[in-house]
Amino acid sequence: MKLTFLGSGTSQGIPVIACECEVCRSEDKKDKRLRCSAMLEIDGKNIVIDAGPDFRYQMLRAEVKDIRAILLTHEHKDHIGGLDDVRAFNWVKHGAVDVYTDIRTKEAVFKDYSYAFSEFKYPGVPEINMHVIDPNPFYIDDIWVIPIPVMHHKLPVMGFRIGNFAYITDANYIPESSMERLKGTEYMVINALRKESHLSHFTLAQAVEVVQKLQVKEAWLTHIGHQMGLTAEVSAELPAHIHLAYDTLAVEVN
Repeated sequence: MKLTFLGSGTSQGIPVIACECEVCRSEDKKDKRLRCSAMLEIDGKNIVIDAGPDFRYQMLRAEVKDIRAILLTHEHKDHIGGLDDVRAFNWVKHGAVDVYTDIRTKEAVFKDYSYAFSEFKYPGVPEINMHVIDPNPFYIDDIWVIPIPVMHHKLPVMGFRIGNFAYITDANYIPESSMERLKGTEYMVINALRKESHLSHFTLAQAVEVVQKLQVKEAWLTHIGHQMGLTAEVSAELPAHIHLAYDTLAVEVN
């Protein structure tokens, strides 16, 4: 199973255009981050997690020719704002793209993209086949997906586990029942917004603590805010098996 980070950043703390801080001036490509999204390639099938406003460019940059399905973690715009651009995949597939998410996020998608679900559709609107999920595991073809409920302050968010891999973004609390579902995970992606405390996101130290508690073999931190600092400097502070993710990073997780 191949994991590709389509985006490892966040809308939180995006600097103004005129910002002259060290992160903005950095020439390290690892400091240039689009909104958080990832893709798993499993037996030739591409499963994308979240489709934010940068979705179109992320697909072009990664040269993605087709996607089997999209998993949505929650309804915030930085995670669903690019769904209109599934149109290109509709053309490739000659049909709708399957999207899996909970009922609340589905309702947000229906509201934001009402033109895609109206009775009389304008020609060329995105074709999306919505599948409502709950905490119960489900299949995408022969791919077994285990939802991992987490909390984004007071908002429930879905993480996902596939085999020995787990993905959690936009969280600052993992219930004990979800920690049980994560036991045995060898590879993990988890959000770490910044070093300072935040109302609804794990800090760097908190994310590292979760990884250490689960005894994960290797982990990557994502949804990284501008305030985190330079990748090279922060990476030097981390245990050897925990890494800051960066856009276009691709790794094997099996």
